[in-house]
Amino acid sequence: RERGDLFATGLSDRVLAISTTKMAAMLTHAASAPVATAARAINPKSTVRGSVSTASLSTNAAASRSAQFVQGERAAAFSLRQRRQSSAVSKRSLAKRVVSASASSGVPAVQAAAASEWKGAKLKPLGYSVLAGLLIWLIPAPAGVSAQAWHLLAVFVGTIVGIITNPLPLGATAMIGLGVSMVTGLLPFAAAFSAFSSEIPWLIAIAFFLARGFIKTGLGNRIAYYIVSLFGKSTLGLTYSLVFSEALLAPAIPSLAARAGGIFLPLTKALCVACGSEPEKGTEKKMGAYVMTTVFQTSTITSGMFITAMAANPLSVNLAAAAIGQTITWGQWALAASVPGLICLVAVPLILYVLYPPEVKDSPEAPVKAKEELEKLGPMTSDEKIMAAALSVTVALWIFGSKFGVGAVAAALVGLSTLLITGVVTWKECLAEGPAWDTLTWFAALIAMASYLNKYGLIPWFSSTVVKAVSAAGLAWQPAFLVVVLLYFYSHYMFASGAAHIGAMYTAFLSVLVACGAPPLASALVLGIFSNIMGCTTHYGIGSAPPFFGAGYVPLATWWKIGFGLSVFYIATFLGIGSVWWKLIGIY
Repeated sequence: RERGDLFATGLSDRVLAISTTKMAAMLTHAASAPVATAARAINPKSTVRGSVSTASLSTNAAASRSAQFVQGERAAAFSLRQRRQSSAVSKRSLAKRVVSASASSGVPAVQAAAASEWKGAKLKPLGYSVLAGLLIWLIPAPAGVSAQAWHLLAVFVGTIVGIITNPLPLGATAMIGLGVSMVTGLLPFAAAFSAFSSEIPWLIAIAFFLARGFIKTGLGNRIAYYIVSLFGKSTLGLTYSLVFSEALLAPAIPSLAARAGGIFLPLTKALCVACGSEPEKGTEKKMGAYVMTTVFQTSTITSGMFITAMAANPLSVNLAAAAIGQTITWGQWALAASVPGLICLVAVPLILYVLYPPEVKDSPEAPVKAKEELEKLGPMTSDEKIMAAALSVTVALWIFGSKFGVGAVAAALVGLSTLLITGVVTWKECLAEGPAWDTLTWFAALIAMASYLNKYGLIPWFSSTVVKAVSAAGLAWQPAFLVVVLLYFYSHYMFASGAAHIGAMYTAFLSVLVACGAPPLASALVLGIFSNIMGCTTHYGIGSAPPFFGAGYVPLATWWKIGFGLSVFYIATFLGIGSVWWKLIGIY
């Protein structure tokens, strides 16, 4: 390259010399022409001699000027050549440093250069994911577990580790997990994509689309400003207003995903945006991270306080009736959960206010400003009215639709169809709603793998192993009760659906508790209530988790840490204060 630079520079010098020679001739001609003309005008007889002498003078002057011009250009060319040589030396020294550094670290220079240009997955987190899956894959399957089930567990764990460490976006990680399970023959196509026909992932995705219309039309801001005008003197006050509003609707809307994703996610997000807290602007910690985390956590409590607050709760009631011969009534469940549940609803916002505080805590001027903003908004626009009508119809169908055979997804589609037909929301906007499609993808993938772990016999094997271990230990019913409940609660890390967990483990674990001498009704109620609350631990464990996590306000690691920490508080509250309350009301 250096030789080429020097060759090019020498060539340019030669071209420059030729061009300057021609330029000198042109200057000579240009300088001599007017002088000769003037001489002929003064003395025509001396035209030839005068013109010759004048031309020679002008030629000498032009030659002098051209010589100066050439010298200047050569000096400039020399300076340019020096700079190019210096640049070549710098490049060579940089290359030497790269080679030296790569040699000292044992990495070839080509790899070192390629590493700086890597645009794919984060290699270290990807390595953790692959290593976790390989370790389980290479361990021989325990007795009673098929190789197919064990290897699917390895892929599932590897996918979960990938979702936690985030080498790629969550949807991409989940698709890779499905790809591995299909390539290795663990799941056929129909099984791998079976959960994409499940209601919950689609209900969550549609909730994102409804939320877009809620915010786009300005209806979300209008409602948010109204709430701020009433409770906006503090972030804590705003949060309590959302928590208890959700609790009031919980017994009327049996789908937690619909209640959280379709109603309170749009409202909470609009409230955060109105207060200047948005992940896209780096202001998520201003108040949004705290509010989103709190409303999600308390939604797991409210779903466990009423039989009709979560779609899978009636399944627990049916399984309990078959196992203990006693049917849990709506009133019994609500009364048993009322005291410990209300304590959690009051305490959780305070706990997170200390452990995960918002940056903005007090805003005494917020109610006044909110009223001013409401005045600026003026009367409701036509789009806001359409959005309000569509949402009202959707909520009404979520509450009463089951009497007419209308499910939660069908109700949500009625609302979305209204928005699409009227142009309040366009299909392009739905396609651009990345978090919706990402959540749909990874959530459906996890549901599929988790469900086939149950079908392949891994979950029944786990349940029977726990039953045998607890029975063989000969524990009194109190410690046996604690061990079984903790195992039931924290085994939910392996599930992406409360209904799947209940169907796979509820009956077996309830039977163990009764066999150990635990009170049957209390045992059935605890497992039923905890079948909801255990969803607090992950971002995929219950229907309200994916939409709130998908809003982007809380990092994944923080989400899991808070979930585990509060799970300890929930268990202590329900088993401690709850057991005293249940004794007082005659549950046991």
